This record gives sequence, structure tokens and C-alpha cells, in this order.
Amino acid sequence: MEEALLQQAALMLRDARRIVVFTGAGISAESGVPTFRDDLTGLWARFDAHQLATPEAFHADPDLVWGWYEWRRARVRRAQPNAGHLAIAAIEAQVPDCTLVTQNVDDLHERAGSRLAIHLHGSLFAPRCVAAAAHPATFPAPPDGEAGEPPEGRRIPPPRCSSCAALVRPGVVWFGEGLPEAALSAAVDAASACDVLLTVGTSGVVYPAAEIPRIAARSGATVIQINPQRTPLDEVCAVNLRGTSAQVLPALVAATWGPNGEG
Repeated sequence: MEEALLQQAALMLRDARRIVVFTGAGISAESGVPTFRDDLTGLWARFDAHQLATPEAFHADPDLVWGWYEWRRARVRRAQPNAGHLAIAAIEAQVPDCTLVTQNVDDLHERAGSRLAIHLHGSLFAPRCVAAAAHPATFPAPPDGEAGEPPEGRRIPPPRCSSCAALVRPGVVWFGEGLPEAALSAAVDAASACDVLLTVGTSGVVYPAAEIPRIAARSGATVIQINPQRTPLDEVCAVNLRGTSAQVLPALVAATWGPNGEG
């Protein structure tokens, strides 16, 4: 990461009144959270992610799919927010008009102190029922002696919705499903109106989410990218900071507002 580029990005960030932070799998990977494909290890390696992460798979074998997602949720619960997550919360504390948009389905941003993340791909921690009304649901308390991570490969019957008795499903976006309309609309609105968009740890190839930084650029915003590697978003970015989010974001916050946020 070049110091001159860091200072250039810091100046852009310091002058911004409206900021969007757009995060992808890279920031969670630094906390040890694997992608759903990477979670197909051990006993789960017998399956294909595309065969588990679909509405059809859930309706065909809800116990199998719910068991996998419960195992994934337990693994995420063990992970801790990293310095990148904490730095984003620090940016939110400095800039009142800051919107966090994430493609991640974990809750690490919230646990780091972020106020309200827009989850474009849903959340492992926001289950809902399968009925047309899609009532929000809650997780039942685990039976005595079963708290913690379920054994890998275990089939677990999903609970029933307390509102309509329909099956409760994971609150994530599966293959063949559209993004939540409210979340996508809020993300587009924020990207269209921001001064600076920080894109962090995302490959820029998963659409329609990957269009968010491009919307910001087309609307006249400055786009700053933090990623160890080149991505298709390089072409719309004013500054590309090479490095991981846990390395670059704390340095960027310190260069912008000082080590104690006093700048």
C-alpha cells in the first residue's frame, strides 16, 4: 500500500459528507469465516453448494438444508470481528451520513458496532417462514445439552413459524432468488447520493450487488477500493489501495481523523 495513495484517499474521505461502505467476503474471511462453498468440507463435502442453497433443496429435504445452515451459523458465532470491521464502525462514528452495505450473511459488522447494515444477500441470523407473507421468525432455544456447534453433517428439523406454522427457512438469498427489494433499493439510493463509496474485500463479479459501486461512480461519487488483488472494479475507482481490509482500513481511518479520531 503506497503512502501517497493512502493520504489521497484520506483527503477524499475527510471531505465527504455522505459515505457508503460496501463490503464483500474478503472482510469476513479475515475473521475466519469461510464462504458457503468452503463450508462444504468433511461430511458436507458429499454435497454440492448449488444443490443445498436453493428453495427446491429446502422443500425437498428441509432437515438437511437447515442442518447445514445451523452448522454454518454456529461457526460464524465463534468468529470475532476484525480490525477492518472495527474501522468501519469508526467511520460511521465520524460521519453521521454513512451507509453500510454488505454482501455478507454474517453478523460481524453488527458485533463490531455498526449501527445498521444493509444485507443484500440476507443474513444467517434473520430467519423467516416460507409462507407468502414471509413473517420474520426467531430461532428456538436449543435443547438442553445441545448448545454450541451442531455436529457436521447432522440433519436438523427446522422450526415452525409462530405466526402461521409454516416451516422456518434460513434468511439468506438462495440461487434462483432475487435480492430483497427493500435492501437493494436502499443500497441503490445510498450509492446514487453519496460523495465517496468505499468498496472493501469484494471481487466485483457477483451481480446485481457488484453494480452498487458502478452506480456510485456514474452518479459522480469518488470510489475507493480496498482489496489485495485487482478486480473488475479497478476501472471505476479513483484510488485502489492494495491490501486486506484489516490492514488498510485502520490505517485509512488514522490518516483521515488521526489515531484517536480527532482529525
